[in-house]
Amino acid sequence: MIESIRVDALSKSFRISGSAQHRTLKDLIVNPLRRGASSTVHALADVSFGVEHGSMLGVIGRNGSGKTTLLRLLCGILKPDAGTIHIDGSIAAVLALGTGFHPDLTGREGARIELLTLGMTRREADARLPAIADFAEIGEFFEAPIRTYSTGMMMRLAFACAICVDPNVLLLDEVLAVGDEAFAKKCLDAVTDFRTRGKTVVLVTHSAEIVEHFCDVALWLDRGRVAGLGDPHNVVSAYHALSGASAAYSTS
Repeated sequence: MIESIRVDALSKSFRISGSAQHRTLKDLIVNPLRRGASSTVHALADVSFGVEHGSMLGVIGRNGSGKTTLLRLLCGILKPDAGTIHIDGSIAAVLALGTGFHPDLTGREGARIELLTLGMTRREADARLPAIADFAEIGEFFEAPIRTYSTGMMMRLAFACAICVDPNVLLLDEVLAVGDEAFAKKCLDAVTDFRTRGKTVVLVTHSAEIVEHFCDVALWLDRGRVAGLGDPHNVVSAYHALSGASAAYSTS
């Protein structure tokens, strides 16, 4: 099978200044220019994997394991320090940490700009807006400022935009965990249809159950490194075994 996504030896680190860490208000006033030691956080280290056309990759791992950093590298928000990323075709991403909508715009205006950003013409974008409003199911809020939206409503709108663009690769960060069960099922049905048409999905989630039941391949990240890659059942079982052992150790 031809791969839709190929990642080789991917690494990303962040430099964090210690100047603002562990400083009291008095310290900031008395010694405003004092610099603390900086540190390096290795978000990802030597990560490699491939995803075939029409497949769904589920990415799991504890908080801080590098999952969202990986998605941001895949969609081009961040640049890698080392390694390569090859993606065949267009990309649409729904990231849990900030959807990119301006709070003063209405849902309609935000959706239009999102579609234009993803490469549509103004006429194409306007033609897709009714379908987006219908899929998002946010009713009259489609004409209201986005600052009045809940997190779930913003994710509904972002997901509707991504699906309506019909990209080759869809990147999802915890979107299925936001909102009610009925909408989550609607999203899963849309993703299933997406895959049957030969498209590729990468899903970051804390739901191991979703990974086991809906994904073709699972990627387990632990402290920025690949701890498991392959059959979802085997990877999830290993992840649960280690998580359970870690919890028992910390409790004892």
